[in-house]
Amino acid sequence: MNHIKKEMTLKEIVNTYPETIDFFNSKGFKGLDNKNLLNTIGKITIQKALEAKKINVDTFLELLNDIIEQDRNSEDVNLSKKISDEGAVSVMGLLPCPVKNPLLEGLKKFQSETGMKINHELKAASSGLDWLKEDVIKANHPEKLADMFISAGFDLFFEDELMGKFKHEGIFKDITGLTEYNKDFNNENISLKDPDGDYSMLAVVPAVFLVNTDALGDRPFPKSWADLLKPEFENSVSLPISDFDLFNAILISIYKNYGEDGVKKLGKTLLQNMHPSQMVKSNKLKVDVPAVTIMPYFFTKMTGQGGPMVAQWPEDGAALSPIFMLTKKSKEKELKPLADFFASKEIGEILSHQGLFPTVNPEVENNLGDKKFMWVGWDYIKNNDIGAILKHCEKLFFQEAKKA
Repeated sequence: MNHIKKEMTLKEIVNTYPETIDFFNSKGFKGLDNKNLLNTIGKITIQKALEAKKINVDTFLELLNDIIEQDRNSEDVNLSKKISDEGAVSVMGLLPCPVKNPLLEGLKKFQSETGMKINHELKAASSGLDWLKEDVIKANHPEKLADMFISAGFDLFFEDELMGKFKHEGIFKDITGLTEYNKDFNNENISLKDPDGDYSMLAVVPAVFLVNTDALGDRPFPKSWADLLKPEFENSVSLPISDFDLFNAILISIYKNYGEDGVKKLGKTLLQNMHPSQMVKSNKLKVDVPAVTIMPYFFTKMTGQGGPMVAQWPEDGAALSPIFMLTKKSKEKELKPLADFFASKEIGEILSHQGLFPTVNPEVENNLGDKKFMWVGWDYIKNNDIGAILKHCEKLFFQEAKKA
């Protein structure tokens, strides 16, 4: 159902569908939750606002309508939000969009079967991290933090002004009881398990290539990140910049493996920023057709068979955005059943089989074969200021992207 039309104003949209505000914020439309500002900037139509930012109107509206539809359809599976229930544990975070509803349905079933009291605010990943970061920043004392957090990426969990400061205080503990991770991540080449026992990992979001063989021309087919960073792919690649978790994972992976020069070269490749759902249709564009799009593995399965769009898992490894779970050590007894639920085979199969987010649960078959991963590693995370590195990489990337 198309709830939003091109001719609707921003004010009309957010007043009618307040659930879209987080999505607008994540895409650079700030201040729509401020009534005074909304009275000024809200008079412009959504079409004109998107065209001014050079964002594809049809795709953006499709995403907005999907968010509204998901919100309407998932009311029956959502648990309480920001409701004070004495004796309840609190959970906050983001859930990957392709599996948000089945995860919430599983959580509702878990609560019904166990009688466990759970207050949660779990939003779709498309809503962005800003609201969660703001909540964490306000929580200047561990007691003010939620009992459990679930989200993906690096910036929230390792920046010192965010979760990093609480990690240093020893607030969190991995209570999943998983002594070994899935065979795909438990070998000499890659180890996802936190050796310090602070962070739990549930799954990963792999970044892979979708190559448009028509737009490729006579250039060699790119099989690796090293291939993609070559001069022939300058101004030819679509990157998921608006998908902050995955984009940051790509940046930090390139920086670790190819240094500043690699990040600069990646910036030079940028042709345009697309949402993954738009990327899979990029062969239908009339201008600025990317030869390669970088996207979550899940979206490569949405391309038609026999067409010009060919998926390529990088031979030097898919960059990984980890899906973390943080649990308070002080609430270990209360949180243990819930942590076991999220780390279970049942949830692992939803993540891996429905969302194509390979899980760390050792009982689940991820069906990956011998595919490689580009994981920065815990030693690198521990010995570096990840927040500072991300800011540095973004600066390098966008400086070069503007020149391209």
